[in-house]
Amino acid sequence: MKQALIKLHISVFLAGFTGALGALIQLNEGLLVWYRILITVITLFAWLSIKRSLELISPASVWKLLGIGTLIALHWVFFYGSIKIANVSIALVCFASVGLFTAILEPLLTKKLFSWSETGLGLISLSGILLIFHFDTRYRTGILLGLVSAVLASLFSVLTKKNVKIAGAKTVMLYQLSGGLLILTIGMPFYLHYFPTTYIFPVWKDWIWLIILSWLCTVLAMDLMLQALQRISAFTQNLTLNLEPVYGIILAFVLFKENKELGISFYVGFGLIALSVVLQMARIVQKKAAHH
Repeated sequence: MKQALIKLHISVFLAGFTGALGALIQLNEGLLVWYRILITVITLFAWLSIKRSLELISPASVWKLLGIGTLIALHWVFFYGSIKIANVSIALVCFASVGLFTAILEPLLTKKLFSWSETGLGLISLSGILLIFHFDTRYRTGILLGLVSAVLASLFSVLTKKNVKIAGAKTVMLYQLSGGLLILTIGMPFYLHYFPTTYIFPVWKDWIWLIILSWLCTVLAMDLMLQALQRISAFTQNLTLNLEPVYGIILAFVLFKENKELGISFYVGFGLIALSVVLQMARIVQKKAAHH
């Protein structure tokens, strides 16, 4: 369990950079995610082929993983849409509501019993987001996109938890992200029709950020997260992911001076989200101590 939590926290630390990188990359959210997944899928396939460790799985499992992968692709599109419309800090704070959605969805989709304490902790996070939504009207569209991205991330984690033992972490990731790449490739002509842009091909700086985003924040972070999921619950994973805003927001303050744009409601709301994380960590430690 200890190793799983360490891997989880490293993956969360790496994930904290995704928001800042999304702001630095000039592509719109749809193309940004398409390039991110394309680089990741090529990297994973090459790595597994060289190592001869790509596992063969049943056609039914392949389709299942491809389908689950569409959720992470759509999650990223909404997440980066929130960043582009609002800012990094708002998008990351909305991501903290994943804990609440997981507490509701996990019992519905798995055999896990419903937990009032998990729902209560999730509601603390959501109340922080609603506080920002109510008092800072500039970011309402960005917050709505961020909440949709959180629902999709929650669904992805719960369904991945159910299927994480189909194969090794990298093989699972390759099939999932291939599903994400497929759905985005099919949908991209329609996306660009409704959200036109003249900036389709990344410049050299964007390629650097995309490679960092793909190799460190996707391949390495997701590999560690999938390994951790084999030992911990989806809820623990997602509530721990609430630390992602801490790392990401600090980075946004340093790089983009976003602290000058945010009012008192943001800091009070963020405080409630941090409280929910602390309470969940205390709950895990207490439960572990009770078993000894």
